[in-house]
Amino acid sequence: MSIADDQPIETLTINNCEVTLLGTAHVSKSSADAVESLINNNNYDAIAIELCPSRYNALIDPDSLAKMDLFSVIKSGKAAMVTASLALGAFQQKMADELGIEPGAEMKMAADLAKQSNKPVLLIDREVGITLKRVYRNVPWWKRMELFSGLLASVMFSEKISEEDIEKLKEGDVLDATFSQFAESSTEIYTPLVNERDQYMARRIFDEAQSSEHQSMLAVIGAGHLKGIKGYLDSQLDGTKSLEELDSIPPSSRWPKFIPWIIVTLVFVGFGIGFNRAPELGWQLVIEWVVINGGLSALGALLANAHPITIITAFLAAPITSLNPTVGAGMVTAAMEAWIRKPRVGDFSTLKKDTVNVGGWWKNRVSRTLLVFLFSTIGSAAGTYIAGYRIFEQLS
Repeated sequence: MSIADDQPIETLTINNCEVTLLGTAHVSKSSADAVESLINNNNYDAIAIELCPSRYNALIDPDSLAKMDLFSVIKSGKAAMVTASLALGAFQQKMADELGIEPGAEMKMAADLAKQSNKPVLLIDREVGITLKRVYRNVPWWKRMELFSGLLASVMFSEKISEEDIEKLKEGDVLDATFSQFAESSTEIYTPLVNERDQYMARRIFDEAQSSEHQSMLAVIGAGHLKGIKGYLDSQLDGTKSLEELDSIPPSSRWPKFIPWIIVTLVFVGFGIGFNRAPELGWQLVIEWVVINGGLSALGALLANAHPITIITAFLAAPITSLNPTVGAGMVTAAMEAWIRKPRVGDFSTLKKDTVNVGGWWKNRVSRTLLVFLFSTIGSAAGTYIAGYRIFEQLS
């Protein structure tokens, strides 16, 4: 019996191209062995793998994080996304350390063997950044902070990988396992995270098989995606969206964008009413705004172990940036932290290793700067609502 016989395999024909779907367990050495056995014993024209370009590049170039421009990340507003990516990478590294095999080893095996035999490697999964953005946009705005904080907490503060997480990785991948606690009870998360990716990979396989370039193809996918992909291929992609639709970022709701401006307007109106009633009351409202907003943002920076000057900057900047929704307190504090404690070359090169452990997030200058951004932003946001409520309470 072949090693591959122990793995879930489906074979179908699309336009005279025989497509073999191999369902793998992302933490199983036997899956990597099955990939090796199939490729070595069959003359496939192409090898498709469940990776997107960015995840593939991270797989073949583990030191890609060392090339990151931290200031550009902060300036472009991508600090939260980079932090989420680091958290996912930390989850994956924990798996590697505990199980003795790198999650995704079967994908790397498939890519390496394809290159050795000069066969094309087809990256059929959707870009992870687009998937995360579609998850974010698909979730109601009031649940987004809960989702993001839950992601970080589950990855950063869980030193031991649970058996449940391991079982999830046997059927899905790092994305599926990390968000599983949310996806199981939320169709808003399940749809872009699992179902849309099934559609996307089915379309990519179908399009490649429809071309006259391939007569046989091996597609290495997570076992949890096998049923969905095969179902869409059997139905000739009936009920699926186009790749353009699946690659698009849904526009965010317009009205939540007005909430910060409404709050700012109400705060200024509150100040005006206070000064109109009595200068003492007006100044009291201003002082409370500064102390509460700046204090909570500074507390966030303190919890991130920021430099004392950064903490002072958070206290001074937050009350001002909260009155200007186009600039966040986190952008100011992170830029200050990065300027005072400039990340060293070693911080970038050890970033992936350091973020596996909780203490490493605060030890590494790059990840600590990202924490300063997040915590001071959360503190300022909380301060805005609390101080706003205090103004309303004083005036009423």
